[in-house]
Amino acid sequence: MTYEAFHDELRETKFALNHGSAEMPAVGFGTLFRDLSVTTQAVTHALETGFRHFDCAERYRNEEAVGVAFKAFIDSGKARREDLFITTKLWNTNHRPERVLPAFEASCRRLQVDYIDCYLIHTPFAFQPGDDQEPRDPFGHMIYDSGVTLLETWRALEQLVDEGRCKSIGLSDITLEALKAIVDVARIKPAVVQVESHPYLPEWELLEFCKQHGIIVLAFAPLGHGMQPAVLEDPVLTGIAKHLRRTPAQVALAWSVQRGVAFLTTSATLSHIQENFDIATLPHRAMLEIKEDITTRVRFNSVVETGIPGFIPGKR
Repeated sequence: MTYEAFHDELRETKFALNHGSAEMPAVGFGTLFRDLSVTTQAVTHALETGFRHFDCAERYRNEEAVGVAFKAFIDSGKARREDLFITTKLWNTNHRPERVLPAFEASCRRLQVDYIDCYLIHTPFAFQPGDDQEPRDPFGHMIYDSGVTLLETWRALEQLVDEGRCKSIGLSDITLEALKAIVDVARIKPAVVQVESHPYLPEWELLEFCKQHGIIVLAFAPLGHGMQPAVLEDPVLTGIAKHLRRTPAQVALAWSVQRGVAFLTTSATLSHIQENFDIATLPHRAMLEIKEDITTRVRFNSVVETGIPGFIPGKR
């Protein structure tokens, strides 16, 4: 059953990048799965459903499986490479400038693409360089790398843009304070900032700063990752959903796009993938209710404080 009385274009929204001519589809699909074996099928489902923006990462350890889905879909003639917006990320162990290009090229090989639309620094924290993605000392503490600054890593990403290897660059899991420090000195400004954001963590101050600088905010965990307190059980969202004959997830995702924030959802379940894509414009009153009546504030992922992944999303 479709709920719109007319063709609603919200799911087709694109945000312009602040350098280059590309646009990022606001509706995105994340590729971090608890069970890596579902990757190729889930990405294929997302492509068939209509998703064209995909968020990947070296750290997710499944870029090859994502690449299989991309190649098959493109080879079938259902899309061209330029129809897809592909993001991937530089992991913490590769922050030293000499490690950036090899890490980038390895991601391209695994994803079976010639270029990346947006390359993000996965977190602002540098870990000890090497093949171990989470280097720890004998006491189990993470070993950080004090021999490189975030700005030095950023300069290496700017070089990738100069060479035409990626269209845009950005940051992930970063605080507003750290973002401002990079924006102040960057030759090529961040085009995208990926952070946890949902109705319980709206990040209005960060969003306002990013809008002033033409930076796209890309929300992960836009549905709260199924953790407690449950965003999708919030009475404001459930009330709006009931009134509009939508699901709470569709309301939360529409709210994201309408306030100017792109989002990433992740699911291996076809019905949920389709539900997350099938968003429609909310009335102004609903937008106000979400902003003013939801007062719960919670951050589910502590990665922004340590650079250590806080969790893998629960099943949805």
